[in-house]
Amino acid sequence: MKNAHRKRHAVVWAALILLISGLPGSLVVAESPAGEANRERPRFDERADERRRMVEMHIRPEIDDNRVLAAMRHVPRHLFVPPRLRGDAYANRPLPIGQGQTISQPYIVAAMTEALKLKPDDKVLEIGTGSGYQAAVLSELTPRVYSIEILESLGNEARERFQQLGYDTIETRIADGYYGWEEHAPFDAIIVTAAAGHLPPPLIAQLAPGGRMIAPVGGPYEVQRLILVTKDQDGEVRHEFLMPVRFVPMTGRAQE
Repeated sequence: MKNAHRKRHAVVWAALILLISGLPGSLVVAESPAGEANRERPRFDERADERRRMVEMHIRPEIDDNRVLAAMRHVPRHLFVPPRLRGDAYANRPLPIGQGQTISQPYIVAAMTEALKLKPDDKVLEIGTGSGYQAAVLSELTPRVYSIEILESLGNEARERFQQLGYDTIETRIADGYYGWEEHAPFDAIIVTAAAGHLPPPLIAQLAPGGRMIAPVGGPYEVQRLILVTKDQDGEVRHEFLMPVRFVPMTGRAQE
């Protein structure tokens, strides 16, 4: 797979699903509220130096939002990959996690997060919980994170992982993300971590006026277009192409 180094010139290989069992029991966690922007000390001390190097070498050259950079330094990516691959957790590349899936490379996680321009109290919906890594990054910027996973086993694993790691403000649901989460709509931001051939109309409807949505659009197993959707205060929707990407396909209604 090819790494992405430039927003508009590299094909980014990305995906959403991760299933692991068992987490290390020795974590040093510093108490700090979700969404705080300028923590000097990461909440997870374990392998913090590797995360700092990952940010400086592979993310900071293109991402300049300090809150996003801090989030990438804080979330322990090695606890969101299979144990046998934890040695490579902070390389800037996707990693295979079984079932034909990968966990997205850190750069694409940071780029999509930055594109949402989250404010500290924004309500954000994620489609495709997978391992929970992207949701954990989002929860560093706002505590109001809702995440949907269509595969029950993955959703349950992610929910348990959030509880173990202290990401207890993230709300999860097992459902088809194509339809969004109407009970909690509208959302200030929506992030889709799987590719569909079109933008799901229910998600656009659940995006609040002034909101932003980012999603890969295109067929499976081909280069897709990462699209930023914005909705103005009058409800008018605009689309902007950000970069070429490659994500796993969205399942459920999107495949029909």
